[in-house]
Amino acid sequence: MYSASEQFANIALEDERVLLRSLEENDYKNLLPFALNERGLWYYSLVRADGEDGLRNYLNIAFKEKKAGKEFPFIVFDKKTNQYAGSTRFYDINLPFQTIQLGYTWYGKKFQGTGLNKHCKFLLLEFAFEKLSLERVEFRADARNERSIAAMKSIGCKVDGILRNNMPTAEGDKRRDSIVLSILKDEWFNEVKENLLGKLSY
Repeated sequence: MYSASEQFANIALEDERVLLRSLEENDYKNLLPFALNERGLWYYSLVRADGEDGLRNYLNIAFKEKKAGKEFPFIVFDKKTNQYAGSTRFYDINLPFQTIQLGYTWYGKKFQGTGLNKHCKFLLLEFAFEKLSLERVEFRADARNERSIAAMKSIGCKVDGILRNNMPTAEGDKRRDSIVLSILKDEWFNEVKENLLGKLSY
């Protein structure tokens, strides 16, 4: 079996609407406007990218984990508007167990609700199940984040359960419950792929 670094080397995923390519250090300038002007995007995130220092820390963590073979972050480019829209990533990559997590997903406000997310998820899930031959793709979110949970369910995720007091909040003064959702390989091929494909708009 190939290592994570070999499997993810220089991958770029795209269709008529979106391009997902490897997040690089020089993408700081492409994401900085979000960090400065839309600080609320990371309200439910443990690692926030708001402000100049927040974005640098966010990217440094992503690059460190990528180098270790634990994560693969993407920058999202919206072809419809010809603009960078946000970021997403694979993480907790476990190729021997054929599992992966998909998350750290965020988009600028103008890109939310436009159908862009469904295109991103289709490409990422297609890669996970059809290129990597994985058995399970997992998603997690703050159990209070209703918008994110609804988006995951809309692409075909099924709820596995709630991890109570799973991790600290960004403020560190309390702990959050995390909801766990997933899509299995059989579900992808039997129903999720076709249903999600039918929801894509260009």
